[in-house]
Amino acid sequence: MAPQNPRIIALFDVDGTLTIPRGEVTPDMMQFMHDLSKKITVGIVGGSDLPKQEEQLGDGIASVFPYNFSQNGLVAYKDGELQDVQTISKFLGEDNIKRIVNWTMKYLADIDIPVKRGTFIEFRSGMMNISPVGRNCSREERNDYEKVDLARGIRKDMVAAMKKEFADLGLTYSIGGQISFDVFPTGWDKTYCLKYLPEGDFDEVHFFGDKTFEGGNDYEIFSSERTIGHTVTSPEDTKEQCTKLFMS
Repeated sequence: MAPQNPRIIALFDVDGTLTIPRGEVTPDMMQFMHDLSKKITVGIVGGSDLPKQEEQLGDGIASVFPYNFSQNGLVAYKDGELQDVQTISKFLGEDNIKRIVNWTMKYLADIDIPVKRGTFIEFRSGMMNISPVGRNCSREERNDYEKVDLARGIRKDMVAAMKKEFADLGLTYSIGGQISFDVFPTGWDKTYCLKYLPEGDFDEVHFFGDKTFEGGNDYEIFSSERTIGHTVTSPEDTKEQCTKLFMS
């Protein structure tokens, strides 16, 4: 059933917006999203791949709302139907992928942080996700690393070094969540998903995200001329802002 205002669409980041970082959506929050979808068109746009999105938002999430974008829209669904898939390996070529991986492992070997775990590089179809502490860390280790990172700027320094090292590849670096950052071809940030939203189909395109600062993985879509950007601090804040905007 079409929403009351189908020409208004709201796109939502996942981590820190619909869930706590790497957490599962609460039943109350998901019910709110269903209620919201009766008022306006709803879409999800996350940096993680679809299996991780399903871990956080539930199995079959690609079919729950009209638009679902994983990996910033490089994997795109409309009304539950797959629209397109783009891959970083096709775009950059294997020689450049190996060059990035080899450099990254050497760089991380020289970083001194309290703990290191596993999965320092996660290769996704549309990007590479790099984590100095390793994505296999526990929630407590994740929280501890974030404090160290904020104090020492570990990810910011690494991004600066990579920009210099790989200046010839036309890459964008986006710090998101607590422990990692994404590396992808320029233009493959969350604005990539907007290509699936024809301008003539919508009067307003809203975006809600928590990492909307420059360098954050929501910044480009938040500041896009095509969107009305909203910075949120938690799922509760997302619900409160949407209630005021769309539910009254």
